[in-house]
This record gives sequence, C-alpha cells and structure tokens, in this order.
Amino acid sequence: MTLIKSISGFRGTIGGPTGDSLNPLDIVKFVSAYAVQRRRNCKLQSNTIVVGRDARISGEMVSKIVCGTLMGLGYDVINIGLATTPTTELAVTMSQSCGGLILTASHNPRQWNALKLLNEQGEFLSAAEAAEVVRLADEAKFEYADVDHIGKYTEDFSYGQKHIELVKNLELVDVEAIRKAHFSVAIDTVNSVGGIILPQLLNQLGVANIKGLYTEPTGDFKHNPEPLEKNLGDIKALIKRGGFDIGFVVDPDVDRLALFCEDGTMYGEEYTLVTVADYVLQFQHGPTVSNLSSTRALRDVTEKYGCKYYPAAVGEVNVVTKMKEVGAVIGGEGNGGVIYPKAHYGRDALVGIALILTYLAKKGCKTSELRATYPQYVITKNRIDLEPSMDVDKILRIVEAHHLQDQVTNIDGVKIDFPDSWVHMRKSNTEPIIRVYAEAETAEKANALAQKMIDEIKEIARQ
Repeated sequence: MTLIKSISGFRGTIGGPTGDSLNPLDIVKFVSAYAVQRRRNCKLQSNTIVVGRDARISGEMVSKIVCGTLMGLGYDVINIGLATTPTTELAVTMSQSCGGLILTASHNPRQWNALKLLNEQGEFLSAAEAAEVVRLADEAKFEYADVDHIGKYTEDFSYGQKHIELVKNLELVDVEAIRKAHFSVAIDTVNSVGGIILPQLLNQLGVANIKGLYTEPTGDFKHNPEPLEKNLGDIKALIKRGGFDIGFVVDPDVDRLALFCEDGTMYGEEYTLVTVADYVLQFQHGPTVSNLSSTRALRDVTEKYGCKYYPAAVGEVNVVTKMKEVGAVIGGEGNGGVIYPKAHYGRDALVGIALILTYLAKKGCKTSELRATYPQYVITKNRIDLEPSMDVDKILRIVEAHHLQDQVTNIDGVKIDFPDSWVHMRKSNTEPIIRVYAEAETAEKANALAQKMIDEIKEIARQ
C-alpha cells in the first residue's frame, strides 16, 4: 500500500487505484476533510487558505486539484507557487489565513507527493486534529458551495522574498559580518525549490561566490533526495577539489539542512541543530528541545551554558509543543531540522544557514574546526521485524520493566540512557516493526548496544 495517513498529513505515490495511492479522487476527499476541520476549529475570522508546493513533477497537477477543491468549499485561496515548507508556514501567518497546505513529500522519491496540513499559526495540526481530518475523510460527507459562494483565487509569489527578509532581520544574523568573511559556498538543492531561494538568500547575505549543484527546479531528482552522506557524492567531490568554505544541502522542501566541511567531510546532519544552539545560547539563555532519537550532543552543549535540555516525542509537532511548554530558545530534530522561535515554530533551513554563516564569520575559523569543538557521538539505526499479531506495546513495557534501574524515558516508546550511550526503541505507526536507534562514542559501541537490545526484545517476543 502506497497511501499513508499520519499526523503530518496524507502521503502516497502518484497514480494507481483509488484508496491505495495519491490520486485526484482521494486528493479531493482529503482536502475537503481538511477544509471542514479548519472551518470548525480555526480561531481566526478568516476564510483564506494558503497553498504552496515543492518542484515535484506531480506538483502542478496536485496544486490545481487542491486549489479547485478549496474554492469549491467556499474558501479563498492564495497560491504562492513554488515555495519551501517554511515559506508556506510563514505565508499563513503573514496573510492571516486560517490554514495552509504544503504539497511536498519531503525527502521521498520523485513518484511520491503529499498534503501537509497547517493550522492558522502556520504549524502542523496536532495529533487530535489530524485524526479528525482522517475521520472526516473516511466519512466523506461534504457539502460544497453554490455558484454564488465559490471561493476566490489569487496568486502571490512574493513570500520567498518576505521569508528572506525575515531571516536577514533576525537579531542574531549579522549580514555585514558574513559579507566581510568572503565565504565561498557550495549548495546541492536536489532539483527542487531550494534551487530558487538558496541562491537568493546567500546573495542577500553577502555571499558572492556560490556554486550550485542541481539547482534547476525540475522535480526530476538527480539523486536520492534524502540529505544523507551516501546520497551526496557529487557535492562531496566538488568540495574536496578545494576552494569552498562550507557546503549546504537541503531536501526538496528545504526544512532539513546538512553541512559539508571545507575538506569535503560531512559535518553530520545531527550537528546542524547542535551548532545553531551553540551560537544562540551565547546570547539567549534558556531551555533547548529535540526529539528522543536526536544526538546527546545538544544536551551537552545546552548544559555547558547552564541551561536545561528537554526531550520530546519524535515528530515536529511534538517538538514544537514541548518547546512552547518549556519556553525553549532553540530546538528541532537531529535530521537537520532547526526550529528557532524568534523566526517561527517550524523547521527552517534558511534560518539555519544564516545563523551558521554568522557564527563562522564571527569565530573566524574553518568549518571543520568548529565541528571539532563538539562532543563526538555516532548514531546507528536498526529495526526488528515482528509478526503482525505481536503486541509491540506490551513488548516495550516489558523492556522498560527490565531496566528500572536505568534512566528510562517512555513518552515515545522506550529510551534508556546510560552514562556514555543511549538506545531508543519505538514502534512504527505503519508496520509491525520496532525501530532501534542507539548512540555512543563509536559506531561499534552503538551497534553493540543496539544488538544487545534487539536480542532482548527477540527473547521477550518468543515467550
């Protein structure tokens, strides 16, 4: 099955039978359900919804269906065209709309697309709100507007520049310092909307020398779009030839940011947030938040400044909820997702780029030298396949009971913290599997810890 309904929206492959893919009929149903939910729950007196999309090949088709459906339900539509996820989030609040739809499947391959659902604050719907949309879609009882109450349609492609202006005007972004540093920057934007906005951002930050790979927004991704080292051989080779101070890589909707050092080594996606936090905490003391599967290095850096770190369940909406609860000054996820509340409560690669360039400019050091200042950890990722009939929740409860003498967190599966390592076990929402993430000083130690827990879980499952 290639249609997935989750807390972040509806995702699937394009084409195929109804009910089993992201096809026009199901898109209409999902958008209608979202529109009904917004009318019932939006706290603003607004009848407008923003629509933005990444550069996927299916994007134009999906966008026209989405916009037409919203108009058919009586909503006014602002189509902002090709736009990053954080740009669309900002457009919702800037236009005082009651919600927004982002048409992007993030790091999924070219045949995928998705509908990501925003509230009036430009943030993802809560779990309860998303569940309501799914229920409404399954019921499929919608009443559409008559001819005199069809919504209005407008296009506004100015929000990319508005996004850049917001980033440039952040107190901790120093455009003059960046300009004086004379950085040479390489970027890989994997044939999506990053190819439009990143060169504009870098130019306006004062970066004169920019070399772009795959900047044409064709949607025909030249490599696997997930910004992992195994997929990024071209930019790695480019930087290794010399002449660059740093490399930036984004995913198709530009909410994740990965870095390369000047010598062509990967900075480590987990350390994007760590670096931004290190800079921000020097000026804004306060809590930090990341999800349970993110590196411990954020906790270490936070405590270095005498501040407190808090974990959150996996998922951007859960991280944002925790950040608001504790008043975090910075947070995000270890996949390169930086959430800086002074900008907005959403993962934003543009914010990350501007803050990191400012930090490098002020320190006057090489990217690799900055990376060397942080604790060295390695995360490994494994999975355990189980029989569909097995009670995964029960298995994890037994694991937790076996480790009461250790530091255990159970807000999302079971995470066990040891003095020099941790392991996080959580069930998949779509498959009968348990994901096992472990972190230690070396990959060998992390894998050994993960294997120990995998063996323990398999033994429990056999009982």
